[in-house]
Amino acid sequence: MTELAAVELHVIDLPAEQDGNEQLPLVVIHGLLGSADNWRSHLKVWQRSRRVIAVDLRNHGRSPHAEGMHYSAMSEDVLAVLDKLSIERAHILGHSMGGKVAITLARLAPERCASLIVADIAPVAYQHGHDDVFAALERVKAGKPTNRREADALLAEHVDSRPTRLFLATNLVRNEQGVMSVRVGLDEIQRGYDAIIGVPDGDRPYDGPTLVLRGSDSHYVGDHMLPALREMLPKARVVTLKQAGHWLHADQPEAFQQAVEAFIATQS
Repeated sequence: MTELAAVELHVIDLPAEQDGNEQLPLVVIHGLLGSADNWRSHLKVWQRSRRVIAVDLRNHGRSPHAEGMHYSAMSEDVLAVLDKLSIERAHILGHSMGGKVAITLARLAPERCASLIVADIAPVAYQHGHDDVFAALERVKAGKPTNRREADALLAEHVDSRPTRLFLATNLVRNEQGVMSVRVGLDEIQRGYDAIIGVPDGDRPYDGPTLVLRGSDSHYVGDHMLPALREMLPKARVVTLKQAGHWLHADQPEAFQQAVEAFIATQS
């Protein structure tokens, strides 16, 4: 476990729509530069059958900024949420960086994890790949745009992809001076980036039920990574969603929702 103090995370907590529902809740953990808000359409679907909790990780969304992006620290933040909400066990879903947080949580506290769903990430170390994204957000910070059109123009100096810029723009908020500012802890994230691209924390496999969803057009969970994945997650079932990239939950939302619901149903 980490010596860093846990951060009190911002949480979206949606009750099950069915009265008297006793299904275990689902906890959703976003990826790098994402937030719980990105998952609202999915949360509304899943809350039809169970309570759903989505968190903003430290330095993301509405959560506080803090040093330390090690996966043990971020997983302890999530465990603190479960403790505060009196949730003993839950199904844990994480996308990308959030998938590594989920894996770490499952390895460090398997008794809290009823099942694990990992979306388009493998438990391996990746190469640096976000320099252009960080540069784009730094450009917005320096440029002090007053509207989203100006902000997009600044982002475009470093990021060509319109969908990527729209995603990054979810991290912009208007401050009291009327300037579009970056709400994420960008400095803390960049200082912790080596930990982010590293392997999940923990010293033992998680041998509970696991679903790994990957996009057919994504390189994040290549076949050559599967031996390392199965070593850490020996009971993992790997499912590939067709015509989906790294943001597979946005590319194929219905297929993603159904895959998650079907898997959890087999564990209940």
